[in-house]
Amino acid sequence: MDWWTAVDWWIEPFLLGFQQRALIGGLVAAVMCAVVGVWLVLRGMSFFGDAFVHGVLPGIAAAVIFGFNPYLGAAVAALFMVGGIELIHRQTALKEDTAIGLLFVGMMALGVTIISRSNAYTGSLTSILFGDIFGVTDELITTMVVMGAVVIAAAVVLFRPLLALSFSATKAQSLGMRPRFAHAALLVLIATAVIASFQAVGTLLVFGLLVGPPAAASLLSRTVPRMFVWSVALGALSVWLGLTLSYHLQTAGAATIALVAVALFFLLLALTRGVAAARRRRVVAA
Repeated sequence: MDWWTAVDWWIEPFLLGFQQRALIGGLVAAVMCAVVGVWLVLRGMSFFGDAFVHGVLPGIAAAVIFGFNPYLGAAVAALFMVGGIELIHRQTALKEDTAIGLLFVGMMALGVTIISRSNAYTGSLTSILFGDIFGVTDELITTMVVMGAVVIAAAVVLFRPLLALSFSATKAQSLGMRPRFAHAALLVLIATAVIASFQAVGTLLVFGLLVGPPAAASLLSRTVPRMFVWSVALGALSVWLGLTLSYHLQTAGAATIALVAVALFFLLLALTRGVAAARRRRVVAA
């Protein structure tokens, strides 16, 4: 393979307009999910993030069936999901993870039940779960950019309260950081990132971008700001490399992106552990 052929292999997947829109939409989704995902990983809320992603399914399904705005449907479903978790947690002796599990299964099943009323059941369900990244439009990109700007701005403004909350809600309260407000704001940020991204990468695969890059970034970072930088960079790499491999291997775009995001974590895990082991051997030898 000569030099030009090698360059062409990387450029060819993005020559057409719909491929370029897929890349831009995927990058915007990756940045949003990477920023929000850092807080999910730091607070140990990955299971909640997974449940939340599935929790918006009934709202989106209802929007598809009854013909109203899917963003509105997803927002209503997200509010119902959060409210249901809080209700179960406060009114029973059950722990929060039990409430999350119940709502996770219930909302997912309700969404599939609603969408099964559609004549194009299989196509609609596939589109909602796995997205249509190659069907991203200019209007959708504009919407995603606006919502992404809101997420990033809010993450910057709320950095200190969310950082304090990540270590200790009691400490955050003593510092006057209002942990309950910070937690509610984080839920809103998660909902915004999921709602903005689902049409591009699907509800099922948003979770890959929410957790994969931040988890990988935690292996490379000793400070939270650096974790954000690495998370965004790895999310962008996942989108670009995922779309490139998808083109050449003829695989589903969004699924390939999510697979790359998870594979990067395990690759970095192996590399960091290998470097740490080599360092220990040098110390012992010295």
